[in-house]
Amino acid sequence: LSSKEIPDFARVWIPDPEEVWKSAELLKDYKPGDKVLLLHLEEGKDLEYRLDPKTKELPHLRNPDILVGENDLTALSYLHEPAVLHNLRVRFIDSKLIYTYCGIVLVAINPYEQLPIYGEDIINAYSGQNMGDMDPHIFAVAEEAYKQMARDERNQSIIVSGESGAGKTVSAKYAMRYFATVSGSASEANVEEKVLASNPIMESIGNAKTTRNDNSSRFGKYIEIGFDKRYRIIGANMRTYLLEKSRVVFQAEEERNYHIFYQLCASAKLPEFKMLRLGNADNFHYTKQGGSPVIEGVDDTKEMAHTRQACTLLGISESYQMGIFRILAGILHLGNVAFTSRDSDSCTIPPKHEPLSIFSDLMGVDYEEMCHWLCHRKLATATETYIKPISKLQATNARDALAKHIYAKLFNWIVDHVNQALHSAVKQHSFIGVLDIYGFETFEINSFEQFCINYANEKLQQQFNMHVFKLEQEEYMKEQIPWTLIDFYDNQPCINLIESKLGILDLLDEECKMPKGTDDTWAQKLYNTHLNKCALFEKPRLSNKAFIIQHFADKVEYQCEGFLEKNKDTVFEEQIKVLKSSKFKMLPELFQDDEKAISPTSATSSGRMPLSRTPAKPTKGRPGQTAKEHKKTVGHQFRNSLHLLMETLNATTPHYVRCIKPNDFKFPFTFDEKRAVQQLRACGVLETIRISAAGFPSRWTYQEFFSRYRVLMKQKDVLSDRKQTCKNVLEKLILDKDKYQFGKTKIFFRAGQVAYLEKLRADKLRAACIRIQKTIRGWLLRKKYLRMRKAAITVQRYVRGYQARCYAKFLRRTKAATIIQKYWRMYIVRRKYKIRRTATIVLQSYLRGYLARNRYRKMLREHKAVIIQKWVRGWLARTRYKRSMHAIIYLQCCFRRMMAKRELKKLKIEARSVERYKKLHIGMENKIMQLQRKVDEQNKDYKCLMEKLTTLEGIYNSETEKLRSDLERLQLSEEEAKVATGRVLSLQEEIAKLRKDLEQTQSEKKSIEERADKYKQETEQLVSNLKEENTLLKQEKEALNHLIVEQAKEMTETMEKKLVEETKQLELDLNDERLRYQNLLNEFSRLEERYDDLKEEMTLMVNVPKPGHKRTDSTHSSNESEYTFSSEIAETEDMPLRTEEPSEKKVPLDMSLFLKLQKRVTELEQEKQVMQDELDRKEEQVLRSKAKEEERPQIRGAELEYESLKRQELESENKKLKNELNELRKALSEKSAPEVTAPGAPAYRVLMEQLTSVSEELDVRKEEVLILRSQLVSQKEAIQHKNTMTDSTILLEDVQKMKDKGEIAQAYIGLKETNRLLESQLQSQKRSHENEAEALRGEIQSLKEENNRQQQLLAQNLQLPPEARIEASLQHEITRLTNENLDLMEQLEKQDKTVRKLKKQLKVFAKKIGELEVGQMENISPGQIIDEPIRPVNIPRKEKDFQGMLEYKKEDEQKLVKNLILELKPRGVAVNLIPGLPAYILFMCVRHADYLNDDQKVRSLLTSTINSIKKVLKKRGDDFETVSFWLSNTCRFLHCLKQYSGEEGFMKHNTSRQNEHCLTNFDLAEYRQVLSDLAIQIYQQLVRVLENILQPMIVSGMLEHETIQGVSGVKPTGLRKRTSSIADEGTYTLDSILRQLNSFHSVMCQHGMDPELIKQVVKQMFYIVGAITLNNLLLRKDMCSWSKGMQIRYNVSQLEEWLRDKNLMNSGAKETLEPLIQAAQLLQVKKKTDDDAEAICSMCSALTTAQIVKVLNLYTPVNEFEERVSVSFIRTIQMRLRDRKDSPQLLMDAKHIFPVTFPFNPSSLALETIQIPASLGLGFISRV
Repeated sequence: LSSKEIPDFARVWIPDPEEVWKSAELLKDYKPGDKVLLLHLEEGKDLEYRLDPKTKELPHLRNPDILVGENDLTALSYLHEPAVLHNLRVRFIDSKLIYTYCGIVLVAINPYEQLPIYGEDIINAYSGQNMGDMDPHIFAVAEEAYKQMARDERNQSIIVSGESGAGKTVSAKYAMRYFATVSGSASEANVEEKVLASNPIMESIGNAKTTRNDNSSRFGKYIEIGFDKRYRIIGANMRTYLLEKSRVVFQAEEERNYHIFYQLCASAKLPEFKMLRLGNADNFHYTKQGGSPVIEGVDDTKEMAHTRQACTLLGISESYQMGIFRILAGILHLGNVAFTSRDSDSCTIPPKHEPLSIFSDLMGVDYEEMCHWLCHRKLATATETYIKPISKLQATNARDALAKHIYAKLFNWIVDHVNQALHSAVKQHSFIGVLDIYGFETFEINSFEQFCINYANEKLQQQFNMHVFKLEQEEYMKEQIPWTLIDFYDNQPCINLIESKLGILDLLDEECKMPKGTDDTWAQKLYNTHLNKCALFEKPRLSNKAFIIQHFADKVEYQCEGFLEKNKDTVFEEQIKVLKSSKFKMLPELFQDDEKAISPTSATSSGRMPLSRTPAKPTKGRPGQTAKEHKKTVGHQFRNSLHLLMETLNATTPHYVRCIKPNDFKFPFTFDEKRAVQQLRACGVLETIRISAAGFPSRWTYQEFFSRYRVLMKQKDVLSDRKQTCKNVLEKLILDKDKYQFGKTKIFFRAGQVAYLEKLRADKLRAACIRIQKTIRGWLLRKKYLRMRKAAITVQRYVRGYQARCYAKFLRRTKAATIIQKYWRMYIVRRKYKIRRTATIVLQSYLRGYLARNRYRKMLREHKAVIIQKWVRGWLARTRYKRSMHAIIYLQCCFRRMMAKRELKKLKIEARSVERYKKLHIGMENKIMQLQRKVDEQNKDYKCLMEKLTTLEGIYNSETEKLRSDLERLQLSEEEAKVATGRVLSLQEEIAKLRKDLEQTQSEKKSIEERADKYKQETEQLVSNLKEENTLLKQEKEALNHLIVEQAKEMTETMEKKLVEETKQLELDLNDERLRYQNLLNEFSRLEERYDDLKEEMTLMVNVPKPGHKRTDSTHSSNESEYTFSSEIAETEDMPLRTEEPSEKKVPLDMSLFLKLQKRVTELEQEKQVMQDELDRKEEQVLRSKAKEEERPQIRGAELEYESLKRQELESENKKLKNELNELRKALSEKSAPEVTAPGAPAYRVLMEQLTSVSEELDVRKEEVLILRSQLVSQKEAIQHKNTMTDSTILLEDVQKMKDKGEIAQAYIGLKETNRLLESQLQSQKRSHENEAEALRGEIQSLKEENNRQQQLLAQNLQLPPEARIEASLQHEITRLTNENLDLMEQLEKQDKTVRKLKKQLKVFAKKIGELEVGQMENISPGQIIDEPIRPVNIPRKEKDFQGMLEYKKEDEQKLVKNLILELKPRGVAVNLIPGLPAYILFMCVRHADYLNDDQKVRSLLTSTINSIKKVLKKRGDDFETVSFWLSNTCRFLHCLKQYSGEEGFMKHNTSRQNEHCLTNFDLAEYRQVLSDLAIQIYQQLVRVLENILQPMIVSGMLEHETIQGVSGVKPTGLRKRTSSIADEGTYTLDSILRQLNSFHSVMCQHGMDPELIKQVVKQMFYIVGAITLNNLLLRKDMCSWSKGMQIRYNVSQLEEWLRDKNLMNSGAKETLEPLIQAAQLLQVKKKTDDDAEAICSMCSALTTAQIVKVLNLYTPVNEFEERVSVSFIRTIQMRLRDRKDSPQLLMDAKHIFPVTFPFNPSSLALETIQIPASLGLGFISRV
């Protein structure tokens, strides 16, 4: 900024080392001369910012918040680097928008996340739109290129550039997908699919994983997509540049080789790849150096399958594919070839080296020869040739060079074949080129590749600068603004430094030619030539092998090492020769261009530019011109190809896409400001900003300026001339005239002026708001005060009155209370005294009795206690004694055990020594004595025990005394003693148990008594409780009854709700099924039209007369069966559709039966043809007989009688057949029952009756033949008698006249001849009758055979199980009945034909007889006439009244269709005649054909009608009136067929007269289905016509036009101007939409369309309006504001008002606008708190989560009073909606068509009252 005053609180940008730019606010005004600015940072800190004393540049000002987040960076008022960076960050982080315009550049930031913004719906939304009308998108750039190509007839280019990993390839891929989708292909070869299929191939051979990108393109490519004159894709061509060959032999850490190698290794186990002898990628030197063979989330095996599939699609055969894989595998094996050093100058390969052997086998070369030339090279001098060994390092380098060379050749070969597959034979009219090229690169170590890449970017940047400069100049000249030269960065000096004479490339090529040239010598030449002479060339301080170039983006230091080698790209010629001599045919093909092309990047045979940046290596020692040509270096070739590319780009209109990499870690939606600024500087975006800011960057049309800044004008300033008004206002607002310029249509502003105007506008609006607020607040407070004062007075009045009344009431109540208290207290005291006295007496009596009882109980207890104490103390003493004894014994035992253990231990110790044995012997006697003593003691104890035992036994047993004396039986008694002891113990236990039982019984008795008392008490308590519970239960019962009633009501309501929901679900399912059926019908009609078009094209191609005329046999599939169509519409194409999509009422067909019927139909057609031939032959005989009869009119009487007899016979036969046919139909209509075809069923009985009736009829026929013969004889005699009478009379007269003339003899001869002819005629008739009798006998025989066959089938069925029997019999009977039906219908058709022919013959005969009678009457006297017998004469019956039918001749059918359908003008018919007149006329014609029982005529008329309607709609299908007219008439025709069908369901509303007009002979239900399908097709066509008419109006009328003027101001826009929202003459408004809707509605009403159908059309129209409006709202950031929401809601209210005016509110149209209404409400509601989020979630039920989030992200304030939606609030919305299950699709399907139904709508119009106007030209039809 200049040294002007900056006001306080202005917001500025200051540099920051971390965030690049940081926002701050000025706390103190800046005045010229201040050196320090006092700033307040956004983090809350204060900062003193020192200005640069040299430049004294002030910090950049921030744009107003209203401009932040704009689609176009050039719309910013302050154009500088921090503003651009901040705008991109806000759009990317807050709004999740990755695309932004910067003038003519589209900036695309890689989100590192899949976004749903590339679907077919998005493509359709951008198709046909202006670039500024939609939000930025790659599709918008592609659409602009496509549109400019078609409009300007100029080729286009899309230049996509950026760093590796920025998304260049993906952007180019989406651009190509857009062209493929929008344009389609000119042929059926699906060229667009091939163009897209080239991507997988090129990615596999040209893309690799780098540290920055998993799918980095390691080459540049320019794809030309060719278009024909109709701008449809016809082909493509690809050019490639600078393939990174070094990657084939070397990869850095964490990087990979090209994808194709890893795909091959992953697919090595496939059978077809066994011969390649591959394995894991870690086994090969060329694929394991990076140490990262796998990419996360990528399956190389699947990618290989995709690559092979793409190769197949592009026509690369399997053999060639295997050849490619062989060469690639050979390269991998070549990398594993190892060398061993023999000395410092030579090396060798180990013998039978496996990698080299595999390489030789795969390449088809000699092993020894290859081994030799890998270790040697040939040197050629002027006289001799030397073979010199090479060192190990040189051999390794030569091996790598050979591998790189082979890969480069293979790459070029694949590109050539891809181009051949994409090449088109059709002449290319124009093309769009997509350039996907590497961006500016700078690394720590930069080499030859980076030098070439940056050189290419310098050229592209120069072209970009010139194009931007040119556009600016054109804009200024167009607006007649004085053009001042804008100083912009020109990088021509840098380009000259690289490519001019003695430039870097020239010196490099010169050094390559030097025999001993090195990188060091080349570096010295560079220093000597350019150092200190060119400001852009520098030398590093600490290096003599590097140089620095100042590029347009940054300084780059290049290391000289490797430049010469990479520029030479040397490959030994001998190795190439070995490969050329390969037996593998494909390998020499790769090197064919060495002899005939300068380099692989030179022009190919097709004249295209170079296909690779990787040139052929110059082969040394090659003589002649070819050697010179091949010595062109890589730099030279790249410079040439770059010049050609620039020529191509300059010849096209360029479109720029700059891809930005937001961070280096591939984190989704993470923005690194430092990296972004580096790329913005490198890609030229900031240069575009600088060029724009140097002139007049802000541009407004006069109308937009007036609309936006109308608030700054006074009423007197507003003139009728908007341009002059703007000039006057600007001169007052901005005093410095250099800050703006007036153009022809726009006002141009300097940078910052729009922000100044916005500040003035905001200040004016703020002041107005304050004034409005002040006035309204004062008025509100005054009104509130007056209301409060009035309320206070009223309250006081009522309160005081209330208080007085309350006081009086208090006094009365106080006096009354005193009296009541006196008497009440007296009563209480007296009652208390009485109660206390009574209670005292009762207490005394109870207390005295209680004390006496207590004394008695105490004495009793003391007496019993003494007894108990006595016994207890004795027991306790005994117990203590026993316990003491037990304890003492236990202690003794323990002590003795302890002592015994000690003794045992000692004995064990002593036992181990010898002395122990001595002591043992010494003490043995003592021990024996002790043991003896112990034995004696034990004997004594034993005796004591025995004595005790005997005493015990003596007590219980008397035999114990015998045992004392019997010591000898001691052992036996011992055992008995044991038993007795056990018995005693058991007895003691029993005694103890009995005592216990006794005690227990006593205690139980006591407890029982206690429980009895307790139970009695409890029972009494329980009874009382039960009584209480009973009362409670009664209450609960009543409550439960009430609850049950309520629950029943709730259940009824819930069931009703469920029923309603299920009904709705069923309706939805029905609609879905109907929609699917109608979509299939639509697809069928489209395919049918496509078929007709192709057929017409074929007829035109083969020059067939009457091209496109399609005619089918009208008798095709005539009355085939009840399951098949009986019209020409039912072609084979239609049958699958019928089978797949039946209507709701139609039963699906059995396919096996259907196939049998088709076979039977073909057989019947063959039989029909045979019968037709026989009939023609008979007709010829009849005609010959007629010729003879005409010669002799005398015998006509007999012939007439005979024909009348035969006619009567045929009519009777016809009636019988009709009756039989009706009976068959009735029987077959009941075929749903399983027992229909069982023996004894109605259908079976009908068939058996028919068989008997046929046999009886044959007998009758025989009798009739005999009768006919007798009648013929009698007629012959009568005719002879008549002839003799007439002849005799004539002869008498003639004899009198001819006596002398001799004519009697001649008359006699003539009479004889007549008799002979009559006899011959009779003989022929006899023979014909005999033939007929024979035919009838044959029919009888066939019927007998059929009967036998049926009996056999029945017998077979009886042998089957019951279920199979029923199924088989049903299938057989259905087949048989169908065949019978077909036969009978065929016979009926033949009989009808015969009857019609006989009728014609009768008419002819009657006419001739009449003529003969007239001739005879002239010669016959009256007397003679009286004597003659009278002949029968046919007298037509006169009709009493009109029957509602129209008669026409068969030959007039085409005329009828032509006049009534093909040439009918809907407008005249709709205005002057009754609605649906053509439908009524057609139906009346059908009625007459039905009355005549002429199925052929009915079928032919209906078929012609349907085909003619289709033809009319195909011819005039874009005319709304035509489509509406025929939709209305088709529906009316369909309703007439239903109304007069004779079915009860359709006859409810008919009058008795209308019921008489019902069809009598034919059931046209199948034709009703055909007409219903036709009506569906017409309805869908009508919707398409509506959409085409409405679509251009919707966005302009619903979104852009300001229906409420002044609500939404126009925001500043950038270079991409949007469509003006101000209503110009050519723009559409809401009134335009309403007028169009009125037009549609009036036309449909005039045509008599059904009201229900009109509702469906209106619903569809409103859905289209809502869907298109919402889709554009979701794709346009400038439309998402509060004011625009108000406009949309107002527009929707106008549409609702239109519905109310037309009584269409119940049509469901309003519901289709619900998503749009909710989106408008979402723009207007508050969006801050959690409550707001909850309200939004509940309100926006018709919007999907993606749509809600998108609207919130796009919400943009138009005025400063509005606030943006915070990111946290949007996340809150997403969290609340995460459980909602809705479609992830962002846009609504604007092409969706609701399923249509045609409710039955009977007509009250009587058919007999319809008059046919003469204007229709239908005079050839007559009323019947």
